[in-house]
Amino acid sequence: MTPASVHNRIRAVLFDLDGTLIDTEDQYTAIWGKIGKKYHPEMPDFAHRIKGMTLQRILDAYFPDEETRKVVVPELYEHEGQMDFTFYPGALAFISDLRRCGVKCAVVTSSNRKKMETLRRQIADFDALFDAVLTAEDFKASKPDPDCFLTAAAKLSCSKAECVVFEDAPNGLEAGRRSGMFTVGVQTTLTKEQITPLCDYVLQSYEGFTLAELERITDKSPESYGKK
Repeated sequence: MTPASVHNRIRAVLFDLDGTLIDTEDQYTAIWGKIGKKYHPEMPDFAHRIKGMTLQRILDAYFPDEETRKVVVPELYEHEGQMDFTFYPGALAFISDLRRCGVKCAVVTSSNRKKMETLRRQIADFDALFDAVLTAEDFKASKPDPDCFLTAAAKLSCSKAECVVFEDAPNGLEAGRRSGMFTVGVQTTLTKEQITPLCDYVLQSYEGFTLAELERITDKSPESYGKK
């Protein structure tokens, strides 16, 4: 796949949430691994397989039985209510740099509004950090469909060439690239070898990362993508 390119000035950055901005993936892997082991023992990679999907899509695909859903959903919500929502090192500084330079920032997450209410109880000023926060209820289709990122770009009045996507999971990375936007793979849940073929550039850490560096990256020749 040919890397996407940013032809105009970067006007918006679209962030996935879990595993991209917030360090929660191990916590989700634990609960979904437990659920998968109980209901889908034939899928040892269940927790990895569903990363980036909306809860509704997970239920439709893997838990069609209503009685099973009545057990799985409350178990998930109980787990989320006890989770720790912590930004990855350097993420807040990067967002501040973007906003200071006039770049719009949006969260584009497969999480639903109920989960986001839990997060906001821990991070009271969460919404003030972003120009928009889009959840599962705002999209027509779940990742890896690109609708979520295209919807976010439209909400921010930006073209896809003016947007950059930050993602960590295969479903989200595929959605970013299918949207036609330059897609940065944040190396939090996958190894560099795993993530490099899935994105246009691999970011190992937000620490010290700035808009100026992002602009330099998006101007690189195709041969240089993913080398950091």
